[in-house]
Amino acid sequence: MIIGTAGHIDHGKTSLVRALTGVDTDRLPEEKKRGITIELGYAYLPVADDGQKESLGFIDVPGHEKFIHTMLAGATGIDYGLVVVAADDGVMPQTREHVDILSLLGVAQGAVVITKIDRVDEARIHAVEQELNSLLAATPLAGSPVFAVSNVSGTGIPALRAHLVAAHIAHQRMVADEQFRLAVDRVFTLEGHGTVVTGTVFSGRIAIGDRVVLTPPLAGKQLGDIRVRGIHAQNRRTDEGRAGQRCALNLAGLGKEDIARGQWVVAPDVALATDRIDVSLTLLATEKNPLRAGTHVHAHLGAAHCLARVIPLDRDAIAPGESAIAQLVLSRPLGAWIGDRLVLRDASATRTLAGGRVLDPFAPARYRKTPERLHCLAAHALRDAAQSLDQLTQSNAWGVDLAQFARARSRTLQSVRALPSRCVRLGVGADEFGFDNQRLATLTAALVSAMDAHHARHPDEAGMDAPRLKRIAMPKLPDSAMNAMVATLMEGGQLVQSGVWLARPAHVEKLNQQDKLIADRALPLIAEGKFDPPWVRDIARAIGHPEAAIRGVLARLARRGELYAVVKDLYYDIQSIEALSAIAIKLDESDHTVRAAAFRDATGLGRKRAIQVLEFFDQVGFTRRQGDDHRVRNRRLFAKSTQAPVAAVA
Repeated sequence: MIIGTAGHIDHGKTSLVRALTGVDTDRLPEEKKRGITIELGYAYLPVADDGQKESLGFIDVPGHEKFIHTMLAGATGIDYGLVVVAADDGVMPQTREHVDILSLLGVAQGAVVITKIDRVDEARIHAVEQELNSLLAATPLAGSPVFAVSNVSGTGIPALRAHLVAAHIAHQRMVADEQFRLAVDRVFTLEGHGTVVTGTVFSGRIAIGDRVVLTPPLAGKQLGDIRVRGIHAQNRRTDEGRAGQRCALNLAGLGKEDIARGQWVVAPDVALATDRIDVSLTLLATEKNPLRAGTHVHAHLGAAHCLARVIPLDRDAIAPGESAIAQLVLSRPLGAWIGDRLVLRDASATRTLAGGRVLDPFAPARYRKTPERLHCLAAHALRDAAQSLDQLTQSNAWGVDLAQFARARSRTLQSVRALPSRCVRLGVGADEFGFDNQRLATLTAALVSAMDAHHARHPDEAGMDAPRLKRIAMPKLPDSAMNAMVATLMEGGQLVQSGVWLARPAHVEKLNQQDKLIADRALPLIAEGKFDPPWVRDIARAIGHPEAAIRGVLARLARRGELYAVVKDLYYDIQSIEALSAIAIKLDESDHTVRAAAFRDATGLGRKRAIQVLEFFDQVGFTRRQGDDHRVRNRRLFAKSTQAPVAAVA
């Protein structure tokens, strides 16, 4: 269990931690010289828990108003709050702000400690206690036990220590199915060991030898493999750290300059960084003005903070004391996962405004206020993952990306698959989606209907590639969901694929014996021609069959996906189109465009033929014409079309 202090400057927070643990958390020379806490301090109290050696972790925070950002870097990960108030001063401004912060962070367990009781009489202690009860009455810490102590004489310290040990034994922290996440609040180099980071473990477990990722990466830093080669949990060397502990990780594969406070050390499966998050927010009742759209704030999340802009989603403005749904547009990417707590302070960083919980780290910039989107956010707010997934699939017409759902909740994809959810899963790996059964039936019927309509309008065409089918039938469907849905329809025999073309089974023509004889003689001639295949009339002369017969057979082969009709009476085989598309991709990568002259030179074709091929690429959606130039828009369209299905949407 992690215990965090809270309270005004010079109310004895550091002295209290020293009295409880014997550790002076003020380690900086400036702190000792000035007698005030500037940085986060850490201490540990060994306790006995079912025969195993355990420790209570303490985070001592600065009490000065100028260091609220530092206080928040430590407070976001605590389980238990110690509200410290000096008996002679009573409740002071930072007492109130720190209590507000604990409340906004959802800290519901804690105790009140009245210090410096050796300086006042019993009546004053009673008056301060009444003042504190009034302050906490409207917060989650209402009714917390009160301890009157003297850090000098030790009065009351044993009783407080015993209470904290009992609270630790009773405390249960959920770690099942969640992946490892540690919010970095300190970085240093230890001689003989290398880079060490410390922080609070928000979820999951970590073991020596595990591979981890830093997120968000520092600007310009491209780090390779990072491994954990040593762990201290709650100030004890161990082979494993877990949620609810303070951990120091000795990391191999990076230097001190590669990491900073505010980053996260996480399991690779759940690494994410976002500059736009949807959140539930509560504006403090003590605020005088509502929180309006466009308000600039400081957002504190984990051990990081940055400037952000608030956009209420379910109303025009958030009134004092109200809770609402909002989007935060961050000035830089931060690590954020569903359920993480955050605090907002005003643009000048002089007072605390609001706090809340992350609902979706993958917040959209468009359609963010629609009823469907608000229903999705209500589903994200559910703490039970299976219930959330079921409600999301019912609310989201386009399905739920299961890998993204897992990452946002600090879970593995395997654990999401194992949830007792009613959703129908399609696809595999990164392209796995969850759908409501009824919505899925509607979507697949729309795809099949669109394909039938296309065949009716264009009976001579082979069919449609997946990108074109998606644009016609359901342009808002995510590409990976489209891939999964097409694969399912192909498995069920409702669609077939030949080359890049998708079609209904009844549309794919079968060749009779005479057609096969013509095809067996014509196809080698087309393949031998490579980038300059013969025209229909040339093939007819070469094999001694009428042009009409050749034309009909080649058209049927094109509808089967075995050839491509670049222009009327000019057919290319699959391998040649693959090679030509690869040249176009290379030109696009080097010059950011494909010009006819460059394509002509790279392929050895004449100018007219090069233009014909590029116009064919535009027609099928491989490239998009922009003036006299062409840009590759779907580089996977022709990729290895004879080796594997290529219906994938780029």
